Amino acid sequence: MAMDPAQRRYFGRMIPIAILYGFAVFFASLIIPDDAAATPLTIAVALVPALAVSGFIWAMGSYLTELTDEYVRLLEVRKALVATGLTLALASGWGILELFTDVPRVPLFFVFPVWCLGLAVGSLVNWMTMGAAKADA
Repeated sequence: MAMDPAQRRYFGRMIPIAILYGFAVFFASLIIPDDAAATPLTIAVALVPALAVSGFIWAMGSYLTELTDEYVRLLEVRKALVATGLTLALASGWGILELFTDVPRVPLFFVFPVWCLGLAVGSLVNWMTMGAAKADA
C-alpha cells in the first residue's frame, strides 16, 4: 500500500528528529554529571533534547494540517485527544499523590513519553471504534 504524501513528509521529519533526540539524550547524560549545578552550559546541553521534543510536536502538528483525508485526520486527532486525556489524568493524579503522600517523585521528563504511549492507546481506541462501526454496518 502506497504511503500518503503527508505520511511520507511526517516520517521524513520524525526520523531525523528521533535520531537527534537519541543522540542528545545520550550525550547530555555523558556530559552532565548526576546532580550537576544549573550553569548556563549544563542548562544549554540539557535543553537540546527538549528542542527535539519540540520538533516531535511540530512534526505531529504539521502532519495534522497536511492531511487531506478528513477521516484519517479525525482518527489522528482522536488519538491525540486520548493521549492528552490519559496524560493529564495520570500526571494530575500522581501530582496529587505527591502532594499528600510520600510516593516517589516522578520527573517531568516522563510526561512526553507517557503521552506517546497514550497515542498507542488512542490507536487501540480507533481500532476498536472502527470494529464497532463495521459491526453496525
